[in-house]
Order: sequence, then C-alpha cells, then structure tokens
Amino acid sequence: MDIYQLSSIKDSKKFLKNLNVHGAGVTIMAKKMELLFFYIKDLKTPAANILKQDALSIGADLAVPSGVITFEKEYYDCLLIGTKKHIEILSYKELPQPFGLRDLAHSLRDFLDIKEFPTEIMGIINANDDSFFKGSRFKGRSAISKIEQMIRDGATIIDIGGVSSRPYAKVVSSREELKRVKPICDAIKNRKLYQKVSFSIDSHSVSVVEYALKSGFNIVNDITGGANDEIIKLAIKYGARLTIMHMQGTPQTMQDSPTYNDVMVEVSNFFKERIEKAISLGLKRENIILDVGIGFGKSLEHNLMLIQNMNHFRKFRCPILVGASRKSMIDMITPTPVEDRLAGTIAIHLRALENGANIIRCHDVKEHKQAIAVWNRLSEPILQK
Repeated sequence: MDIYQLSSIKDSKKFLKNLNVHGAGVTIMAKKMELLFFYIKDLKTPAANILKQDALSIGADLAVPSGVITFEKEYYDCLLIGTKKHIEILSYKELPQPFGLRDLAHSLRDFLDIKEFPTEIMGIINANDDSFFKGSRFKGRSAISKIEQMIRDGATIIDIGGVSSRPYAKVVSSREELKRVKPICDAIKNRKLYQKVSFSIDSHSVSVVEYALKSGFNIVNDITGGANDEIIKLAIKYGARLTIMHMQGTPQTMQDSPTYNDVMVEVSNFFKERIEKAISLGLKRENIILDVGIGFGKSLEHNLMLIQNMNHFRKFRCPILVGASRKSMIDMITPTPVEDRLAGTIAIHLRALENGANIIRCHDVKEHKQAIAVWNRLSEPILQK
C-alpha cells in the first residue's frame, strides 16, 4: 500500500467519478470535500454562542474572539468554517433561532445556491488616443484587423470603447464618442462579425449604446453600473446582456483617496441594489454580468481584497467579470512600466478565475488563452491507473 497527500481537488465531482464512486455517492461526498469560510461581521454575542455550539455539534466550527463567552461586547466578528455539507445543515438549523440567526441562515443558503458559468476571454479595443495602454488603441481598418486577430486567438467577446475611463481621463461628448466607434460598428455589421463572437460596447451614452446594439452588439459594458435606467431599457429592448460595474466616483475623481468602511460589504450592497433595480425594469438575471471594477476608485488593498474574495459575489448567480489587464496595481506591487505588465496581469487573472471569476477582460488574448488552457489542465483531477 502507498499513500500520498493531494494538494487540492478543484472539481471534486469529476475526481469522484474518475474513481468510479457510485452516482449517488458522488453528490454526497463532493459536499464534504469543499471547505468553506464565511467572515461574519457584527454578529450578536448570543447568536455567536448559539452558532458556535451548533457548528461544533455537526463537525464545523466558529472562530470567535475570546470575549464572546463572557459577553464582554454586544457584537463580534467571527469566522465560520465548514464543508458545503456543514453549511447546508446550518442554513436549516439556524432558521428558527433568534438574534439575527434566521437572516444569517438565509444568507448562507444564498451562497449555496450558486451557478456555474463557462470561462470567457474578452479582448479590448480602444477607439481613442487616450487609453493608458497604447497597445490597445485601434481605429478604422486597424481595429477590424485586430478584432479578426483576437477572434483567431480565442476571444469569445470583444469589448469596444470610444472613451478612455482611466483615472483623470478627459470628458468626451457623446457625439465625439459615436464618431469614434461608428466606423467599427458599421464594419462589424457589414462583415457580420457578430456571428463569430459576442461584441460588447464599453459606453454609458444612450446614443452610442443604441447604435452599437443596432449593429449586432449583444453586451453593454456600463462603468456607471446601470445608473441610467435608459441603458437598462436598451439592454432589455435588444435582448442584450448588461455588465454592471462598481466604481466609486467618476474616472475624473475615482483615484482621489478612495475610502471604504468595508470594500467587500459596500461593493456587495451596490450589486444587490443595482441587480434588483435592473430586474424590476425587466432585465433577466441571466443577462446580468458583474464587474467589481478593479482600479475604479480602489486602492491596492481594496483591489487585492476583491480579487482574493471574488467567490463571495457568486451568490448573485451572475457571471463575474474581472479586468486588471496591465493596470497600475501591478506597478504598486512590483514597479513595472505598462508595456511589461503582461506576466503580472496573467497572475492576477488566474487567481481571479480560481476565486470565482468567469470573464477575463484583457489586452492580450492569445497569451491568456494559452495560460488558461494550461491552468485548466493542471486543475483537472488525475488518477494513476
């Protein structure tokens, strides 16, 4: 007999099936193989004591500060630790309990009711002279050539924008923005390139968005997060998906000392509010994409927190987009000019995928396609025969 420890099992169900575990056993055991962590803020002290005992009774645990048992404070932050099966049991066990545990139970059930989405690569085309990375700027024929290259390289979505949203970017009129993207939209329509991949319009201008949607685009990438009802209504009218991005402030102000009490809570509450608004107007949940807005009103620590805990946002049952391509957070970690940030970009994006992201928005499609293919292969369960 030989034995060795497995570092991790990404796809527990697939691993168990490869092991020839009985069908019913696969579902049961898979829930026991995934360890989950929930950081609970401001839990009432009586609730913490109840949850601690209930967690221990089923083999899970609740990490609590030392003063909980003596009721030194009214509220505490705690860490709930358990397998998916443990959390499933607790989500029912706490329903009749007082002190806010009923609400906690419903929240836990939201985290369990998640949906899987395929990994997609979104290539970036900037039809302007102001975007922070010169290598992403394309106009006219060069833009179409780059789009066709991205399609060959493996992009499933191509995002086109006529206005830079980098920090302190100049404000551009809708008329000028449309002038920049119109030739590209026309070429996509005339060549029927929309039959090969999805096209996303990076805009929050009603006139620009509608022109793009009429040209075959089927995604609206709105950095204002659906602030304008008319943008949401256009997505509904044309059956398009809407990317709701979080941004604190505007591109002209967002990096002026961004501050949050808790970036995870605030971004999560923002998504909850905007999703409810979009659905109330008639947009289907399956047509909503979420983007935490890396670099849009965030410090390095805020960006890292969001990437490290991206799995949290899966509770909304929408695809999660991440776009950190060549951004300044890489330079903050290891000083590097924009042109040399590809390695750092891929490192961030692979970690984001590992933590729950689905759509990668990037400048370098070919390199991401290769990196993701290798990362996926490394993550597949392998059994010695």
